[in-house]
Amino acid sequence: MFTGIVEETGEIVTREETDDGLRLRIGADEVATGLEHGQSISVSGACLTVERYGERGAQSVSERASGDEPRGEWFEVFLASETVEKTYLSELEDGDAVNLERAMAADGRFDGHVVQGHVDAVAAVETVERVGEDWYFEFRLPEGYGRYVVEKGSITIDGISLTVADLDEERVAVAIIPTTYELTTLSEKEPGDPVHLEVDVIAKYVEGVLEGYLE
Repeated sequence: MFTGIVEETGEIVTREETDDGLRLRIGADEVATGLEHGQSISVSGACLTVERYGERGAQSVSERASGDEPRGEWFEVFLASETVEKTYLSELEDGDAVNLERAMAADGRFDGHVVQGHVDAVAAVETVERVGEDWYFEFRLPEGYGRYVVEKGSITIDGISLTVADLDEERVAVAIIPTTYELTTLSEKEPGDPVHLEVDVIAKYVEGVLEGYLE
């Protein structure tokens, strides 16, 4: 389980297409430190399993002489065919940024909301507007998902826990503070770009319970 509080953005280092899916190597700093095989990581909202990990690359002589910090670590994840079909991760290329969050520790602080890392659908950015120091994003909701979204409720966009500011049957809007904008990949999004959508799982449970009573 995740909380939707992005720890850092990583970078696609390499991608390898196979007959069964897609393997991505992702470079990161904090998130890639102290990893274990089989660990879960949210990659822009998709829960993926760490298969391999290691040093991202040794520093060059010039980097050591300049005093630059080490370039971090890397880890590899595999996207099965179903994940490739339900996400836009297969469209990413070397150098593209992704939001990263490790699974929540049992004794950790719960700052966001319950995020499973199970992408419901790929939505699209409708508008991006600067409002003072903040940003206002609108996303087009895929058909059938509007019933799981309520004003002031929680929604996950690309692995980010966000509060719904406004919505109608086809669109949902969120207000983004500068810290979230700068820390995540939202700063690179433009109208028409895809995002991963995960609606509040509690709404799904409520729907399931009610359907049992209404049948």
